[in-house]
Amino acid sequence: MLRSRWLALPLLIINLSATAQTNSIESEHAQKTLEIYRNIVEVDTSKTKGNTLRVAQYLGDQLIDAGFASEDVRVIPKDDFGVLIATYRGDNSSGKKPILLLGHLDVVEALQEDWVRPPFKLTQDDVNFYARGTIDNKFGVAQLTGTMIRLKKEGFVPDRDLILAFSGDEESGMITTRMMAYEMPELVEAEYALNSDSGGGSLTADGRAIDYSLQAAEKTFATWEITVRNPGGHSSRPRDDNAIYELASGIKAIEAHRFPVMWSEMTLSYFQQVGDKLGGELGDAMVRFAYDPEDEEAAARLRTEPSYVGTTRTTCVVTMLEAGHAENALPQSATATVNCRIFPGVSVADIEAELRSVVGNAEAEFVLLGDPTESPISEIRADVLAAVGHAVHSRYPGLDLIAYMSSGGTDGMHFRKAGVPTFGVGSIFMNPDEKFAHGLNERVPVKAFYDALDHWSIIIRDLTGS
Repeated sequence: MLRSRWLALPLLIINLSATAQTNSIESEHAQKTLEIYRNIVEVDTSKTKGNTLRVAQYLGDQLIDAGFASEDVRVIPKDDFGVLIATYRGDNSSGKKPILLLGHLDVVEALQEDWVRPPFKLTQDDVNFYARGTIDNKFGVAQLTGTMIRLKKEGFVPDRDLILAFSGDEESGMITTRMMAYEMPELVEAEYALNSDSGGGSLTADGRAIDYSLQAAEKTFATWEITVRNPGGHSSRPRDDNAIYELASGIKAIEAHRFPVMWSEMTLSYFQQVGDKLGGELGDAMVRFAYDPEDEEAAARLRTEPSYVGTTRTTCVVTMLEAGHAENALPQSATATVNCRIFPGVSVADIEAELRSVVGNAEAEFVLLGDPTESPISEIRADVLAAVGHAVHSRYPGLDLIAYMSSGGTDGMHFRKAGVPTFGVGSIFMNPDEKFAHGLNERVPVKAFYDALDHWSIIIRDLTGS
């Protein structure tokens, strides 16, 4: 049986019935967390609105009202964004370095005319809450902030400092993240970070728990603009060389291209364990891939699954187009934005070279946007695994915890690069097919919200309690 070295660590045996706390919808903690959730979800914090500073200030005020010293709550503007850094003071009895608790305040854009429900109004039915950010990442921000308020009111004193660090532009340039990770040494002195923006549990359509995934690595996020230029001319005088057509040929080539299958010890272990739990045709493909990643049929089957294809290879997809300047003119330029999620260990330069070869147009211009960050894998810690296991098993006894590599990018990449081991230990349990983060009609199960209320409290008490 294939096992990862990360997953062989022992879990503590804990009397869950003695430590698990029950939260009703009417409890003070539940009501306060829902109030915070509603208030921050209903502020449009997409990159063009400049509202993350407003949300950071609101959250800071909530913490101060709960008993945080004003000097321990910092709201910091950075360009058009804002961050919140709040320190929950411990007694330092352990002599250990602080623990960072990560989240982000911004969301991707959402157009009201495209949504069935208003994207920046928290609505619900019998099953779900709906709004942009209900999952990504205002769920984690609200749960963490609510937990800090709860612990403060209960008089809990950790044996070291806890530092909330909420960034303001994780979904765009990560300017604020870079500031925190590379310009604020007091943050990167932390022993490790726990990220609310990744990790979490998977449920089947009928609500059966499959596993809990603990993020220990993520792919490199890189975006190129590929531009084809042409002298253009009058649309009544078509010519064989047309910038849009030439770019379209390159786009179709990217669509058809398959980057090579790749794997690590962690991803193989992930597929073996998830496949055993999932069963069926897809589960069988996972297990076969785990034991033989060169099984082309198994790899091809996994490629058809949006939730899992990113774990098997580098992916590049065209996400935006811009072309032409007038309806009666031949296009003088056409640009495609291509976003890639690169498997750890593969350089950005190598992927650009492969894309150039795939597009096959020597005149096409490639512009790499931003500064892609290649980050290492964080080795799983026994204490973190045990604490997260306690929180998970309070809801789903005996459920497997599986280390995984995220195909999406988070603030964690910068903290890992800065030398802070970072683990995604989010509190959501839901069906992966129901996740619409970044998409239309983003939602989260109401049950998942209330079931998550003890998650962070259990983890923090286990890691920093006496």
